[in-house]
Amino acid sequence: MTPEEVGQRVVALLAPVAATASVSGGQGYARATVDVPPASWRDAVRAARDDAELGFDFFDWLSAVDELAEGFDVVVHLWSTRHRHGLLLRTRVPRAAPAVASLVALFPGAAWHERETYEMFGIAFDGHGELRPLLLPPEFEGHPLRKEFVLASRVAKPWPGAKEPGESEAGGGRRPMRPPGVPAPGEWGVTPTPAG
Repeated sequence: MTPEEVGQRVVALLAPVAATASVSGGQGYARATVDVPPASWRDAVRAARDDAELGFDFFDWLSAVDELAEGFDVVVHLWSTRHRHGLLLRTRVPRAAPAVASLVALFPGAAWHERETYEMFGIAFDGHGELRPLLLPPEFEGHPLRKEFVLASRVAKPWPGAKEPGESEAGGGRRPMRPPGVPAPGEWGVTPTPAG
């Protein structure tokens, strides 16, 4: 099946749900991309897995994209080992209460990906059961892949340009912000000198 046919088939399986199909990438990397509402997230993955024509039997990865005020896009990539075609399924969850159904019951391999996405973006996966820290220390505060998260490296080493990103030529700077848990520069301890 072509990516266009894959997308049309997924949309047909989900009717009357308002799903939208498109194609991302190009040439040999083209993939059907289907956007579904959050309430139909798990049903869309189940339909793609169980349909004989699609046969998406391989869970590849799951992650998210911070779309700022629009919320978060949760994205899953599935692959058919029999038919040799792929599918990107996306859903958008609101920023105020980001949550979507867990896929662990359909693909147990999604457990690690959902834990990482929860930790990095703060998106809850209803029905997961074990959304505990995976990569960050337990005392870590915040979600580092959200766009509003202040990077610790920006506190330790200033931006090398004449102006901070986003500043106008008229001048005026931003007040430096420290991420949660990062001490003030005077609290870092002994500052090394060039001589060592």
